[in-house]
Amino acid sequence: MDLGTIIGIVLSFGLVLSAIMTGSSLIIFVSVPSLLIVVGGTIGAGLVNYPMNYVIGVIGVIKNTFFSSLDSPAEVIDRFKDYANRARREGILSLEPLIKEIDDDYMRKGLQLTVDGLEPQTIQEILETEISYLAERHATGADVVSALGTLAPAMGMIGTVIGLVQMLQTMSDPSSIGPAMAVALLTTLYGAIIANLVLMPMAGKLKARSKEEVLLREMIMEGILSISKGENPRIIEEKLNSYLPPKDRIVSD
Repeated sequence: MDLGTIIGIVLSFGLVLSAIMTGSSLIIFVSVPSLLIVVGGTIGAGLVNYPMNYVIGVIGVIKNTFFSSLDSPAEVIDRFKDYANRARREGILSLEPLIKEIDDDYMRKGLQLTVDGLEPQTIQEILETEISYLAERHATGADVVSALGTLAPAMGMIGTVIGLVQMLQTMSDPSSIGPAMAVALLTTLYGAIIANLVLMPMAGKLKARSKEEVLLREMIMEGILSISKGENPRIIEEKLNSYLPPKDRIVSD
């Protein structure tokens, strides 16, 4: 679980709610019509802007901001040191029994291609294609979330205009102007909160997560290609370490 996402949401919403409750009751900030305009309008506009499966898939995409199943770079380097040593001692075919135990589909596919005896150039082309389409899928998911974040404040403004028009229809009753104005402004508040505390930050987290996964895939590809070429385990370790910042690099004894 990504604690940063959890802490960020709890902190931002907690501070906003605390500020509201120090000056007034929370109940006056609740407006079902305003929420329907912002949420319903944002989803509807999103369906116009993107194919339906893209918008529905946002639920699964947003889940990636809360959870991460990626191995750490240190674990990847340790694995490839072990695979390289085994391949050097017992031959490349000795890796075949280990392939079924690998959870990462990308690593499993790359090692299987290596065991099958494909040329390094061919393996590289296949794995690079996998990375390219992975990055494209991730970019699409982040773009959908970002677009929804852009639409939410606009729907808030539309709701505010609707509320103001309705308020102007009742100008003959001065006692209704204040409550009507408050409800009108709530749609703008809802749109701003949904966009700036939820959707836009999540789009940023998805982009960062995508870069992390692409980097990890590139490390895995480098390790697989090095094994397929029969390189020394120490050289493989140094190659994989070069993908990491100096402070995170693994130093072997």
